[in-house]
Amino acid sequence: MRKSNFALRLQPSLLDEARKLAEEEGVALNQFINIAVAEKLSALRTQGYIAERAARAAIPKALGILKRAGVGRQPMKGDEFPEARRKRR
Repeated sequence: MRKSNFALRLQPSLLDEARKLAEEEGVALNQFINIAVAEKLSALRTQGYIAERAARAAIPKALGILKRAGVGRQPMKGDEFPEARRKRR
């Protein structure tokens, strides 16, 4: 894996907090920052993916499927509403 150096300027309070958390986690500050950046990138990519999928959604078709779901069938064991389970016990 290729590594590169990057000068990162953080506010002193942010750097202090990152150092504390890295120490609590038992990792180097560099590793902590790498993981934090990776988590943020993952969250943003996931948000974009979900938005892209939602844009392609056929809402009327999905609602039609949900309307038919389970029609004429009793709930399976464990699928009841919580209050129905309490009454049964």
